[in-house]
Formats: sequence, C-alpha cells, structure tokens
Amino acid sequence: MDKASFKNDVSKGALQVTAYSILFSISFSHMLNDTMQSLIPSIYPLLKDSFSLNFAQIGLIQLTFQLTASILQPMVGSFTDKHPQPFSLAAGMCFTLIGLIFISFATSYAGILVSVALIGTGSSIFHPESSKIAYLASGGRRGFAQSVFQLGGNAGSALGPLLAALIVVKFGRNHVAYFGILALLAIAILIYVGRWAKPKMLRLKAQKLRGKLTEYHTALSSKQVKVSVAILLILIFSKYFYLASIGSYYTFYLIEKFHVSIRDSQFFLFAFLAASALGTYFGGPLGDRFGRKYVIWFSILGVAPFSLLLPYVNLFWTAILSVFIGFIISSAFPAIIVYAQELMPGKIGMISGLFFGFAFGMGGLGSALLGMLADATDIYFVYHVCAFLPLIGLITWKLPDLKHS
Repeated sequence: MDKASFKNDVSKGALQVTAYSILFSISFSHMLNDTMQSLIPSIYPLLKDSFSLNFAQIGLIQLTFQLTASILQPMVGSFTDKHPQPFSLAAGMCFTLIGLIFISFATSYAGILVSVALIGTGSSIFHPESSKIAYLASGGRRGFAQSVFQLGGNAGSALGPLLAALIVVKFGRNHVAYFGILALLAIAILIYVGRWAKPKMLRLKAQKLRGKLTEYHTALSSKQVKVSVAILLILIFSKYFYLASIGSYYTFYLIEKFHVSIRDSQFFLFAFLAASALGTYFGGPLGDRFGRKYVIWFSILGVAPFSLLLPYVNLFWTAILSVFIGFIISSAFPAIIVYAQELMPGKIGMISGLFFGFAFGMGGLGSALLGMLADATDIYFVYHVCAFLPLIGLITWKLPDLKHS
C-alpha cells in the first residue's frame, strides 16, 4: 500500500466512528422541537371554537407556519455550508420559545398567525444545521444517523397531540406557554452540540475548499443529479400532501364521521404519529443495507393499498389502517434525505434545507388547499381524493441506483 492510500484509509477510518452522544443529543433536541411544533395542529379544534374559524382559516394557519418553516431553510443551509454557524441551533430555538408564549395569549386571528410564524422561523433555522450535524456524527452510517435524528422529530410529533389532549385541551390554551420549558432545555443541549460541531464544520468547509468534496455525485452527470433531485421533490410532494390530510384534518374527520370526542381524537392521532416514528427508525438502516432507492420505492408506493381503503372502513379499521399508513410512508424520508445528500455531497446543508423546507412547504400548501376543498365539499371527499396521492410513487423507477458506503 502506498503512502497516499494509507493516509486515505486512516482518514476514512476516522470518519467511521459514530458520535452517539451527539447523535442522540440532536435527536432529543429534535423531539423537543417537534413536540412544541406539533402543539399547533393539536389545538386547532380549540382555536376553531374560540375564534369561530372555518376550515380555510385553519388551513391558512398551517400554511403560515409551514411556509415560514420552509422558505428560509434552503437559504439557511446554503449560508451555513459557506459560513458554519453551529450555535445558530440554540439561537433559532429562541424564536420557538417566543412563539409559544405569544400563541398562549393571542387575542386575535392575526396574533395566532404571528405566533405560528415565529415558531416556523425557529424550525427553519433548526432543521438544516441539525441534519448536517447528524451527517457529521454518523461515522459513515448515514441512513442510521438520519433515522435516529428524524425518530426524535417523529416522536415529538406524536407526543405533542398526546400532551395537548392531557394538558391544553383540559386546562386551556394559555397552558401552551408552559411548554416553553422544553425550549429552554433544548437551548442548553444545543449549546453543547454546537461546541462539538464547530471544529467538524470548519474541517468540512476546508475539505470543500480543497476540492475533496465534489458538488455532484462522481458517477452521475450534473443533469442526472438535477433530474434525480426533481424526482425526489415530486415524491416529497405526494408524501406530504397526503400527510397534510392526516396531520391537519384527521381529528375533524374522526369527530365528524365517527362522533368521537376532541380528546379521543387526539389519541387516534397519537397512534398514527407513533407508528410514523417507528417507520422513520427503520427506514434509514434499511437504506444503508439494501439501498435508498428500494426503501423509497416500498415506502411511497407501498402505502397506496391502505390509503385507498381508508375512506371506506369503520372506526376500528380506520385506526388500524392509519397505523400501517404512518409506519410505511414515514420510512421514506430518511432514505430520501441521505440519497439527496449523496447526490450533492458538497452541499449537505443546502440540500438538507431544501428537502426539509420543501416538505414543510408542501405540508402547509396541502393543508391550505385541502381546507378549501373541505369547505367547498366535505371532509370525506378530501380523504377520497388524497387516497390516490401515493400512486405518484411510481416515478421512483426513474431514480438511478447509487453505490453507498
């Protein structure tokens, strides 16, 4: 073995050490972040009654939140690729803290919109940089790292409705402010993570400047990379438009069709989101082992039979099918993120921000459009239409197979 090869092997070996403490810290912070964010859709029934809102206005709240949580993300990621900002995570959490306090005491519809915009801004700062830190802490196990990172987020999304049912629905909207304690805990953890990440990010920047990190995957042309990214974004569209029908309107669907209480509807939503968290955990490691493309293919298209059946079954089977849907469809996102990062290894922050931002944006747009559709028709029609969205997953066959390490 020559000297250069030996040095490369040593360098590669050093990168294979997974920083579990950082990985679990960033995952736990993701859980806290998404627990706070998921309180927003969980209190929609309360807001609807308090402010006499229609479904379109509920959709606009979700759109405001998810657009502010999406538009900034690619810009944040691109900026931090060039100028690493490891402590921006803690700073971004301050926006979430302020937003929680505002939404607890808002006295107008405009105040609610400002509150969710602040929480969305905190999210747009958190996700690109934290996804990059998961990449740096992965030790080469990128799918596993993304799954652990996103498992925290999905667990938080599941906990939010449960806590809302136990605390906010029971004691009132002003109790949302108490969740600011979670923001303060996250800030402390993210300061610790930032200290670890700072030298790693500077080293990544230096590698890029020396040309050791290429902009595009070396086995693909720039056109192939761009087409592949476009396909992945289309898959994100189908996934998150469908998830918008669950995240924003599942409780209304259950209340209207099966006459369950607001509190009980939150438990059904928790079951769906808990299954989503479990699916997220398995998606990344399976992508490491079998290839990202095959996990994406199974996840996006495999959920179609269950989504097509959902509008026609009783309450028991609605609960069962929603658990299967949550598990299967959520296994795709870790594989999609890592696949995209491998397509553009020199722009990890930008690509993470693009996909997290696009996912949030599509979820917000989906909520707004589906709210308008529900007002124009009914909530049942929304689920009949959305049942066909997973079939867009057929486009996955156009993705190239990537060799991954």
